[in-house]
Formats: sequence, C-alpha cells, structure tokens
Amino acid sequence: MSPVAVVTGGSSGIGQGAAVALAARGFDVGVTWSQNEAGAQETVAAIDSAGRRGASVELDLRETQSIEARLRELASQLGAIDVLVCNAGMNRRCDAIDETEEAWDKVLAVNLTGPWLCSRAVAKDMIGRGAGRIIFVSSIVAGDTLSGAAAYCAAKAGVEALARVLALELAPHGVLVNSVAPGHTATPMNFAESVPEAYSTQRPVIPLGRPADPAEVAAAIAFLASNEASYLTGSTLLVDGGLRLVSGPESLQRATGRPPERKGSA
Repeated sequence: MSPVAVVTGGSSGIGQGAAVALAARGFDVGVTWSQNEAGAQETVAAIDSAGRRGASVELDLRETQSIEARLRELASQLGAIDVLVCNAGMNRRCDAIDETEEAWDKVLAVNLTGPWLCSRAVAKDMIGRGAGRIIFVSSIVAGDTLSGAAAYCAAKAGVEALARVLALELAPHGVLVNSVAPGHTATPMNFAESVPEAYSTQRPVIPLGRPADPAEVAAAIAFLASNEASYLTGSTLLVDGGLRLVSGPESLQRATGRPPERKGSA
C-alpha cells in the first residue's frame, strides 16, 4: 500500500507543487481547497497522471468545526495519513495600527489556528501508529519584519513556534515535525493573477536574482517527507535564494555605499 499525504491549500502555488512532488515520490495525495475548485481538480489530475491516487475536499480553515471531518474524509478515500503538509494560507497588507480585529482574526485563523487544528487531528492517529510527518509552510517573515504585514508575520512566527513544540512533544512517538520557510516566490499570493515565470523575473535584491519557482519550495517539502529526512525534526528549512543574507546591516551597507577596501593583516 502506498503512503498517503495530505496537502492543505493544494489548488495552486506551493501547495499544488508539493502535491505533485509527493506524487512523484510515490505518495497517494489528498488536497484541500477553499476557493479554487478548478485548481484542485488540476492538481488531482496531475497526481493521477503520475500513477498515484488523488482526491480533493473543500475546506475553509476558518470553519474550525469541519477540519477534522474533512481530513477524515480524505483518509477514508486514500488511507491513513502518513504526511500532513499545512500549506493553506492567506496574506493581507495593512498597517498594524489600522488593522481591524475581524481581519486580524481571519489571518490568524487561516495561518495559525487552522494548521494547529489540522496537525492535532492527524497527530492522534500518527501517535497510535508510531510514525508520521507534519510539515508546516511558514515564511521568511516569521523571522524578518515586513511593514503592513503584522498579522501575517505574527501568524508565521507562531507556526514555527508551534512546529518546534510539536516536534518536542511528538518525537517520542516517532512523529517528525518541521517547517519550510519560503522567501519571495512566484505564486498567486505574491503576484495576484499574473504569476510570472520565476526564472525570467528579475529581483536584483535577492542574491540569486529571481523569485523561487513553487516547485523549488515543493522539493524541500518532499525532502522533509522522505526517508532521507528521518533524523530531522524541529527544524525550519529556509528556501529564499539568499534573501535573508542581505537583510539588516548588509542592506544598509548596500544602500549607503560599501566601506573602504579592507586589507588583511600580514
């Protein structure tokens, strides 16, 4: 019997890429979708084309009472869930002092509370079987600041903290928990409807000079789901093309001019 993975928010971007990458590694894959049913159907078709079983269910992470039932629905179609990828998310840009409580709650519900409830739902079964993987999709802004993204930054920082605590608590039961933190990625979340070709889009501030392709982030997710990552838990893989390297002092140095040439001592 093939292992089973579930990817939340698997209808586009990183989630769609992760589902396809996991199918290529031999997983049967279930995906959830909230607004893009057609995209979810495309993902399932790609899974089927890879020779694996695919399934999809609608899931709005704000409807917390339905989360466990939807995951059980996927498990009933595909089998017990071996890998959960908590990828579904939303972004919102608003200055912190102008943010509304309603909008704040919505961002945290989708990006933090929802992933916690998903992980809680599958972890109980994983504990019983003595094995499992939970992978959270975080963000570079979990550790870096971005103006106008207070709720999103707070949620992603919370996701990484949640992953570390779960990793500690679940390690004795053979369940590994990690995060992947993408940098600037060519997805609908970052580029709205006009998603560019990542390899031809210039982003000079990024050391590699371009955004990530969703497949590159998906490859990190697939690695964490693989046997090669059997001794990795409580970690965050940063997939950012070196963007964090130029934050803080380095960005200031670049903006104000490099210091005089440094000479080594004799």
